[in-house]
Amino acid sequence: MHSAERQTIHRWTFIWIGALVALVGFSLLGVALTSSQAWLETSSSLGLSVLGWGGLIQLLNAALLASEQPVAPVQNTGLLVAGALVWLAGWALIAAGIRRAPEPTEGPSPAAGATLYPRLARYRDFYWSTLGAYGGGMLLAEVVLILLQTVLSSGVSATDLGAAGKGGGLSLPPTGAFAIALLAGGMVAFISGFIGASRAQRLSLPEATIGVLYLGLPIPIVLTLMERLPGLQLALGYRLREVTYVAGLIGRPELGYWLVFTFLVLALVLGINTGFIAAGSGRVDLKLGFELFVARRHVMVFRPSLLLGTLAVLMLGIIPPLLIYFIIRSTEAAVERTRIRKLGLKDPLAAASDLNRLKLREQSPTMMMTALSVGGVGVGVMALIIVLSVMSGFEADLQQKILGTNAHAVVSKYAGDLPEYAKVMESVRKVPGVVGQTPFIINQVMIASEGNVDGVIIKGIDPDTVGEVTDLPKNILGGGSLDILYTPEKIVHRGLTDEEPEEESGVVEDDIIRRSGASKKAQVLPGIVIGRELAASLRVVVGDRVNVVSPLGTELSPSGPIPKSRAFRVAAVFYSGMYEYDSKFVYILLKEAQDFFGVKGATGIELKVADIDDARRIASQVVKVLGGYPYRARDWGEMNKNLFSALRLEKLVMGIILSIIIIVAAGLIVATVIMLVLEKRKEISVLKALGVPDGGIVKIFLAEGLQIGVAGGFLGLISGLSWCVFIEKVGIKLDPDVYYIPAVPVRVEPVQTVLAVVIAVLVTYLASIYPALKASSVEPVEGLKAE
Repeated sequence: MHSAERQTIHRWTFIWIGALVALVGFSLLGVALTSSQAWLETSSSLGLSVLGWGGLIQLLNAALLASEQPVAPVQNTGLLVAGALVWLAGWALIAAGIRRAPEPTEGPSPAAGATLYPRLARYRDFYWSTLGAYGGGMLLAEVVLILLQTVLSSGVSATDLGAAGKGGGLSLPPTGAFAIALLAGGMVAFISGFIGASRAQRLSLPEATIGVLYLGLPIPIVLTLMERLPGLQLALGYRLREVTYVAGLIGRPELGYWLVFTFLVLALVLGINTGFIAAGSGRVDLKLGFELFVARRHVMVFRPSLLLGTLAVLMLGIIPPLLIYFIIRSTEAAVERTRIRKLGLKDPLAAASDLNRLKLREQSPTMMMTALSVGGVGVGVMALIIVLSVMSGFEADLQQKILGTNAHAVVSKYAGDLPEYAKVMESVRKVPGVVGQTPFIINQVMIASEGNVDGVIIKGIDPDTVGEVTDLPKNILGGGSLDILYTPEKIVHRGLTDEEPEEESGVVEDDIIRRSGASKKAQVLPGIVIGRELAASLRVVVGDRVNVVSPLGTELSPSGPIPKSRAFRVAAVFYSGMYEYDSKFVYILLKEAQDFFGVKGATGIELKVADIDDARRIASQVVKVLGGYPYRARDWGEMNKNLFSALRLEKLVMGIILSIIIIVAAGLIVATVIMLVLEKRKEISVLKALGVPDGGIVKIFLAEGLQIGVAGGFLGLISGLSWCVFIEKVGIKLDPDVYYIPAVPVRVEPVQTVLAVVIAVLVTYLASIYPALKASSVEPVEGLKAE
């Protein structure tokens, strides 16, 4: 008799000895390559071999008659040869330790020649069409994503800007274009997985693995290497600049590439699973009414008692609700058992029936695990929503303060100043999306008072237009105004103790005489606006005199060249809420800056745009209007890239860490569904005997897992939003002197809130796949043979 499955014999002594010998050979090879410094030459070949691409690359080189680059001869050839031989010997021992058991010598069984089991008769070990669908779908999804991102966010062609204002072309913010491109790529991957699984009528994991490795990995690997190889960056960087920009928003472009690749693989897996469920029985069946009815009766997730109890635990913590629950249940049980005892004295049979009904109402272990699974998913979603909302609140507060002090975009030249800034402003005003602009001059100087000295950034501004771009006029303390810079003689001062005497008829009074004589009128000095922290550091108030020293320019004196210095009077003090700005920025009139630094015109023009997320595209349109070089424009994201990239990366990492809570809950879901499978083996067998296909059984248990995910996500959403409202309204107080913010900020972003719920539902769906497949593999005869 020929066995249906040939058994494999493992001789573990050979296998362990072979593994040790192979490890020794690998160590010898490593020593030889290290001593010869040949790792750089061999790393590419080793990497291709790990992925199984080595033979394919050699075949392509042979087909294209391309020769490989010569590799420098390796020293210590003997050590290299010895390592290779030992490596091969180790694998030979491992192969010798794995043998097939000899086939039995009995004759054929009585069933020889009978019709083969239909599912086994239809089985094929490999589907090339499915491989093409999976691999081609992944490659097509990546190409679609890259092309859509480039087309949607690159703006209109540089022909006529007027067409852009009339809607003639596609031009979206990079993040919006990425969202559309990601959805389109995910849909392509999903459809490809659906078609491949429908064709094979099974999951076809080998085909999916090969397709992803050979056709899905090349593009993310090339994009990752592009960040490290200058030649590849030079060849592809310009064409993929929109893709690399979006990937760099989290600070690590390569991390962005692999996250997108993971998303596409997930979409492919969902498509494969959906295709198997829909067409696993040989025909497309998308009806879910019967399966949902059975699943709802099995787990009963949406019971009011379970939902309200879980919500109470999420809102109030685990101790108070559990205490109340056990008190109520204990009281009910005591009252019911007392009633049954009294009934038993009169009618023992009726008392036994009531006692049996009481036991049936008690929760089974599966129901308890269902409640724990719902609570675990709810805790994960609640934690994600609360933490991400608080982090978004800090990010929004920081962004508001930065954009309140700085512009959304800055126009300047690659080298030199902008003497023609008035003409440039006229051209920029015509660009759609620009709502404000102001010229400026910026430089680094030293500022000194009688109490201290500090290094600051001085900025020449136009008070008439600076309010169109920044919040500086709103940040002036004490009800002051920037218009005081135009009339410095109106600046209130504390006296003449620190003033220079005025020159009258060419005669300068001695300092001692001035102090002891009659008071003179204060010298009119140009005004300067400083930050609150800088005023505290210099120990000055409005009206005090400060000296600004520029180390970049020099003035001639009787003793030789000296740093350029000017005296200013503090005209106002501002408070932006950012320590870096309040301690390092000072403002003077644009004309005073021109005279002080010898600048003709301005350093650049600051812009304010209608949509800060679209600042990059608008900045590029401004450059097109100005004719390109020598003009350039930088948006706020580029100027503060490191800070906001760090914040986004921190939020991403925190979200991934908190998602572990949902993954733990997914383990509970797996255990819960497996217990349901074990409890319902008889029911599964009956359903299959009545003609329910494997796909229908999979639908039932996937629906049960999805119910847990939906219920947990819904409860987590309600509790998370409730806690956010509580934090926002009641507030968690902070020390403003330390954190520059009075309370913990909260900003609920709809996208990331919905994403937290979607992640929970997806994780529970994926966790239910394995138990559902195990349930579908139950044969009717196995489940009913003990009945």
